[in-house]
Amino acid sequence: MANAPTKPTSPVKKESSSSGMFATLTIPICIVVAILIFILILGDASHFEGGDVEKGTPIDFFGRIHRGGNLVPVILSYLIMVIVFSIERFIVIGKASGTGNMNAFVRKVTSALNGGNIDAASAECDKQKGSVANVIKSGLKKYREMEADKTLTVDQKTLAIQKDIEEATALEMPMLEQNLTIIATLVSIGTLSGLLGTVFGMIKAFGELAAAGATNQTALSASISEALVNTALGISTSAISIIMYNIFTSKIDTLTYAIDETGFSIVQTFAASHNR
Repeated sequence: MANAPTKPTSPVKKESSSSGMFATLTIPICIVVAILIFILILGDASHFEGGDVEKGTPIDFFGRIHRGGNLVPVILSYLIMVIVFSIERFIVIGKASGTGNMNAFVRKVTSALNGGNIDAASAECDKQKGSVANVIKSGLKKYREMEADKTLTVDQKTLAIQKDIEEATALEMPMLEQNLTIIATLVSIGTLSGLLGTVFGMIKAFGELAAAGATNQTALSASISEALVNTALGISTSAISIIMYNIFTSKIDTLTYAIDETGFSIVQTFAASHNR
């Protein structure tokens, strides 16, 4: 029994490697930037009474954030990572979608397939570009190859087309999902780091209160307020991470559905035209 070779036309190794290198460089850079912001901007003397960063009372929002402690730059680095990786994912997924509206592209390709016009469907892929168009064009190329093949049965040819589309999809999808794990991880560690900073702040606050030997409600309230800065930053980071993660997974699901819908049309068109 002859087997049809499958060779998807979706080279994504270079893009995947570039995305991995981007993540490797971005994480330490974000940490360094967060530390510089903590020291040079949040820790500027103008944010504290008398210009005393160590003992002066914070007079604005920046000063209060700085008093959150040494975990503040760590949580800030998480926030910067979420922003940077979100921008990167928007760019990558936008390129994967192509130059035109995805729903309109699927309708045009499906309409061309229903009319048996494979050349028109391939031309739409050339105009659309992007990962989805690459997968569909790979399937259409296999469609042409199977039409010229005289050694396989219709069922074998149909299976070969379906397999080619599945392999092309398997090459494209990991590129779209790359770095989403980082955003998903920041959802958890953002909140946990914020709570950890608050616990450290509370330990310090009550330790100072015990050492003073007297109840100073004003000082205690100020210390607790500063400790809760970490919680606020951590929860904010997690909230943004959740929103971005859900947006990206929704976009990827839309692209996957478009591939599945159009791929099914290709297979069905081939089977219908060759079984008559």
